[in-house]
Amino acid sequence: MEPSDDKITIIEGPPPTFESFHDGWAQGLNESPVLGEIALTRLRTFNGPSLVERCHRAWRNDQAINLEYRTMDGLEQKDPIVAARHMETDDGQLLFLWVRLTDEEVELELGYEDDSGDNDDDTEWLV
Repeated sequence: MEPSDDKITIIEGPPPTFESFHDGWAQGLNESPVLGEIALTRLRTFNGPSLVERCHRAWRNDQAINLEYRTMDGLEQKDPIVAARHMETDDGQLLFLWVRLTDEEVELELGYEDDSGDNDDDTEWLV
């Protein structure tokens, strides 16, 4: 696997917003020697299918793949990706990533997003 294939990096915009995700199937992904929380983040991208394929390729080869981003403090953060999906929308492609959060400093967004689409500008951009 190429060195750049072991991560998906957010290159622009604010740190990702994570939502706590307690669906039954996702809890099965939380098998790890490190306690953590499964969380969902939604990201805009230009190449959703290839990013999902990068995740699948890593998992097929029993490799880890991480979401890499900068925190509000400017520090580099990496969280393991445990599931990925992409979706085409009228506004472009969205990448859904389920990650295992273990860092106590990451705040989970509580509540639900407004489905009106008014907050589309808050979505992060990827490579």
